[in-house]
Amino acid sequence: MPNSGLNYTRFPGGGDKQWNSKPAWKLPGWAEPVIVVTVLLTGMFMTRRRNYSILNRHSSKGGLLDSLDSNDSSEGLLQYDSDGEHDQDGILSTSKNPAKNRNCCGASIRLPNTSRFKNNIHSRILQKFPFLIEMFYWVINYAFYRFTSIASQSIFAKTGIWGVAQDHGLAVLEAEEFGFLSFLFPIRELNVQKWFMNGHQDALTVLNKAYALIHIPGTVGFLCWYYYVAPNFNTFSIVRRTMTLTNFMAFITFIFYPCMPPRLLPPEYGFLDTVRHDDAQSVWMSGKYVNTLAAMPSMHFGYSFCIGMTMIYHSGVFRRTLEAGEARKGTFWKVFYLAVGLGYPAFLLTTIVATANHYFMDALVATCFVSIAFYCNKVFYVFIPLEDMLLFIIRAEKPVPTTGDRFHERGGRI
Repeated sequence: MPNSGLNYTRFPGGGDKQWNSKPAWKLPGWAEPVIVVTVLLTGMFMTRRRNYSILNRHSSKGGLLDSLDSNDSSEGLLQYDSDGEHDQDGILSTSKNPAKNRNCCGASIRLPNTSRFKNNIHSRILQKFPFLIEMFYWVINYAFYRFTSIASQSIFAKTGIWGVAQDHGLAVLEAEEFGFLSFLFPIRELNVQKWFMNGHQDALTVLNKAYALIHIPGTVGFLCWYYYVAPNFNTFSIVRRTMTLTNFMAFITFIFYPCMPPRLLPPEYGFLDTVRHDDAQSVWMSGKYVNTLAAMPSMHFGYSFCIGMTMIYHSGVFRRTLEAGEARKGTFWKVFYLAVGLGYPAFLLTTIVATANHYFMDALVATCFVSIAFYCNKVFYVFIPLEDMLLFIIRAEKPVPTTGDRFHERGGRI
């Protein structure tokens, strides 16, 4: 291993690092999946369509579903016309359900109208529980994450991915200390972990549990809550698309730039794997297909930054106009939203650094990815025709979103 020039030493005393506190109680392996499933089922229940029966096909006649196109969740994204000009007998259209002519990237694409399938049982289940669509999209996200480990190991099979990832991790530390952006990193990761190790190990135990439990259950919980309270589906979908695009940019980075987290660096760099010591590993972050060399960027911080910016936006502190469905907040709620928006990312940043799972640079790159994703999130519009075809293949109609409906019916305002 070449000399990187970094001045990293062991903890004071010349010996190995000592963990004096007793390992915390171990969360059973089934607990995390149960938490996530419970959050999702609660989200499905809270966002269900009321006064709609899955078994009674006439339960919605004259109601909401007759007045709204069930493709409303896409119409604001990618326009189409179905004026009947191209209506022909065949697989794409019927006399009652003319084909859609989607306008995508300057081209007109003729696609089938899935409204003919609105009374199929799986379509009606989706209409009753529209949040199932969001759950499906995030299952795809998780599947892509699992794929990154396989792809990266295949690409670096000849050179050895472990050595490449270690070199990248050391390069990150060196860039933080000697690079042109070094002024952004006045505190070193090792100093943060030392502070917790010397006299604050109980607090570090809390951070170990937080690292495992907050990332996926917390993010899933936020998405469920925001689907329920967002002023409209378009506002919700901007946040969801931003997080999804951030995911995909991060996944590409994981594949082509494997980066070893501080906790896996050689012992002479002084970092301790505190999460593993406390048996606090997440069940979602263990197993054959988990990418342990995916420190850059930190999706723990990326998600928290996106969530934090959403909360700050809805605090109303930095904007004068409100969205339809919003009410001006009192001082207490402004402070509350602002505190959560600032405090949640700050807490996660402390967590990922103190537990030696990420570098400060990982958080900076994640912040840049979220910002890019926000301004480029409409790139997902190009997948709407693919969504149309998928729905046609499975003979299902896309549900009308219930975003904000029940919350606002009860007089709530985000």
